[in-house]
Amino acid sequence: MALVLEANYSKKLGLPGYSSHQYSVTVRAELSDVSQVEAESKRLYTLLQSCVDRELQSTGFLPGQSNGNGNHRPTNGHSANDHDSADEWKCSAKQKELILKMVAEQNLNKAEVEHLAFKLFGIGVRSLNKLQASGLISELSTQSPAPVAPARLNTPASYGGRR
Repeated sequence: MALVLEANYSKKLGLPGYSSHQYSVTVRAELSDVSQVEAESKRLYTLLQSCVDRELQSTGFLPGQSNGNGNHRPTNGHSANDHDSADEWKCSAKQKELILKMVAEQNLNKAEVEHLAFKLFGIGVRSLNKLQASGLISELSTQSPAPVAPARLNTPASYGGRR
């Protein structure tokens, strides 16, 4: 009797303008022995995750982006007048702040985070567009032992005082 294992991997990323980008892949595999389930499940998860992550790198149409003549254009996160600067981040200021906060609070190695960005998107952390930064944040949060808590405001410690 053959066993049927069905695996699905889906990811949805929030985009500017109350938009989102989602991709999902489902696959079925037949197994001849129940002892194969764990290994096949792990293999399928890794395969599906890499497929979904690769496909989500191409954002396609985004609301509110125009090429100057009123026609919307697809985007890869870069415009014609983008220039690289060592201190310039391509993602939003809030995404930059959250990435830096996660690195600090989780004691992450910056080189490893940079390597993860290259592995996922083929570029460094500072060059990630908003969609890619969202993917990196999502990946870092899945590796996190505990969720990143929001910053506490108006406490004596936040102003340099003592508790």
